[in-house]
Amino acid sequence: MRGRPVSCCFTGHRPAKLPWRHDEDDPRCVALKRRIRDAVEAAYAEGYRHFLCGMAMGCDLYFCECVLALREGHPDVSVEAAIPCPTQADAWPADQRERYARLVAACDYETVVSAKYTSSCMQRRDRYMVDHASLLIAAFDGSPGGTQYTVQYAMSRGLDIVDLPVTIDSDREGVKSE
Repeated sequence: MRGRPVSCCFTGHRPAKLPWRHDEDDPRCVALKRRIRDAVEAAYAEGYRHFLCGMAMGCDLYFCECVLALREGHPDVSVEAAIPCPTQADAWPADQRERYARLVAACDYETVVSAKYTSSCMQRRDRYMVDHASLLIAAFDGSPGGTQYTVQYAMSRGLDIVDLPVTIDSDREGVKSE
């Protein structure tokens, strides 16, 4: 980490690519959220104090919630909402727009990378996060799209990457009877 920002960013899939879609009570989703929380706590233990989140529906919001929970016990943690454009959540379902607004308001910083929606503003947001971090936590299933773009960009920039695979098999492995 020497000479690079002690910041951690996140990338992950939106509900359409998740096996459980919007059902956050699904045991696979609960297991992924637990793995995200564990990865965030491990990053904190390694000295990461600033966390950047792209604020997309799905895994990004899970990550943001985990970091905000961490901040409750560690006031030295800061959270930055890296927003691709001001209209990011406008077409989302009402409950997700409210969640987004609540989470953005709870963040310490808000960076809007494009003044309006463009076909490249999401990738610009992803590059901004990677360029301002030295660690990427990725909830990724290997499929093409924005998450793959961000992982590949992070690899090209030499970031450390914590991979949290999103597959049916690995998510079932994380579900244990208690």
